[in-house]
Amino acid sequence: MPKVVVAMSGGVDSSVAAALLKEQGHEVIGMMLRLWSEPGKEDSNRCCTPNSMAQARRVAAKLDIPFYVVDAKDIFRQTVVSYFLEGYAKGETPNPCLVCNRNIRWEYLFNHALALGADYMSTGHYVRLRTAEDGRIQLLKGVDPAKDQSYVLHVLTQEKLAKALFPVGDYPKAEIRKIAEAHGLSVAKRPDSQDLCFLAGEDYRGFIQRNQPGMFQPGYIVSREGKVLGQHNGLPNYTIGQRKGLGLSSPDPLYVLAKDVKTNTLIVGVAEELGTRELLAVNVNWTSGVVPTEPFQTEVKTRYTAKPVPAVVTPHDHGIKATVRFESAQRDITPGQAAVFYDGEVVLGGGLIVNSR
Repeated sequence: MPKVVVAMSGGVDSSVAAALLKEQGHEVIGMMLRLWSEPGKEDSNRCCTPNSMAQARRVAAKLDIPFYVVDAKDIFRQTVVSYFLEGYAKGETPNPCLVCNRNIRWEYLFNHALALGADYMSTGHYVRLRTAEDGRIQLLKGVDPAKDQSYVLHVLTQEKLAKALFPVGDYPKAEIRKIAEAHGLSVAKRPDSQDLCFLAGEDYRGFIQRNQPGMFQPGYIVSREGKVLGQHNGLPNYTIGQRKGLGLSSPDPLYVLAKDVKTNTLIVGVAEELGTRELLAVNVNWTSGVVPTEPFQTEVKTRYTAKPVPAVVTPHDHGIKATVRFESAQRDITPGQAAVFYDGEVVLGGGLIVNSR
């Protein structure tokens, strides 16, 4: 009987993953991460509040499976939260969920699962797996396009995919809630969490202000040509493509085009100036384990909520980096987010966006 550790969160998706795997005959163990929270905000961390932990324990008891809590506070603070703050310090808009999935869930927790003798680890992500004709494991989009989470799991390697199970990816979300109700799970109607867990439901600016107040230095707002148009109140307050909140009067609407950390300037322009045709991605992971040797045509997502659009991807530096050239200009390409490559429903890989032009 295969042994599976399910990364539980107290939410409906991971709870149903555990239920489905037990139903399929696996020996299931529930495991939950205790993540870092700001002092005094432990009850608000979206991933591991005392209430979430109690919900996960109740689900485990209902399913009659063992349940363990793994302390990951220090490594989460050092890895994910530090990355988040450093990204904003560099003028980026970081996506800490990418780092969490790579380093915390699919490294730190994964190693704990293996130490328990698990054959597989499972999460409640909406993705699917398929074995290709050459024996390699493909990562696929979930069947529910509104819930597909393949964007954040492009970081997985063949080694991890070979030991991964994603049972909820074969179902639409509404069906997952019905399965939870059928199993009598108390989390069946629990709402989804959308925010970054350590922000405890608040705007990210307040978190940065408390933890890195020096980032909020006022500076000039300028045009592409360098003309001073006004003042900003700290670069972390803005993101590429932003229109509202600039405090500028102009005959035409102005948008954030770029942030220059070295000069502490916010560069703005009209809608026609938005958009770039090319980006550079680094720390690229190729999910097949095989690095392409030639440029190839594919589709690319540059944000979690973006639609894949046609582009040519050119790997270089032995595949660690890739240049992406789009057929048409894309408006909201943002350093700190990921560029993820798709062949239809198959995730080919992806990397972190460091610049665009």
